[in-house]
Amino acid sequence: MSTAITHDEEVIRLTSEQVWHAIGRASFAVLSYVTPSGQPRSSGVVYKVLNRRLYVAVAPDGWKAKHIASGGRVAVTVPVRRGGLLSLVVPIPPATVSFHATAIVHAPGSPEVGPLLDKLGALLPAERRDSASIIEIVPESEFVTYGVGVALMKMRDPTAARARVPVS
Repeated sequence: MSTAITHDEEVIRLTSEQVWHAIGRASFAVLSYVTPSGQPRSSGVVYKVLNRRLYVAVAPDGWKAKHIASGGRVAVTVPVRRGGLLSLVVPIPPATVSFHATAIVHAPGSPEVGPLLDKLGALLPAERRDSASIIEIVPESEFVTYGVGVALMKMRDPTAARARVPVS
């Protein structure tokens, strides 16, 4: 269960299941890491959730595969779209889920990748199946959310919009 958020006599309790559901419905995240020389980097990635882990397909000779493999630690922010039809008329910022994670880079053709290939579907088109590295992202500790599970108008109040939820 999350940290309780109290606002105007209303108590909101966000569960890890609700957060995982929001992450599973999205498919885009910002993946942040540090290069071996200590420089911060971030990249937009498309991911798929399987068994409470996120999977990203990348080029084996690209920065993400090389730099993440050398450090194994990442930060992830998932924008969660809000507003439905209203968002077409009024600019509504997305809610977010952020977390720290361990990241494991699996080389093309490695035994760990084989069983995942069919499950990753469109994330890994047929022409890239034999050549892509897969980054497995394992969230740790807790999710930090903003605007998840709260009414749109409550997103304007940081106290009401924030929550910390165990990853479990």
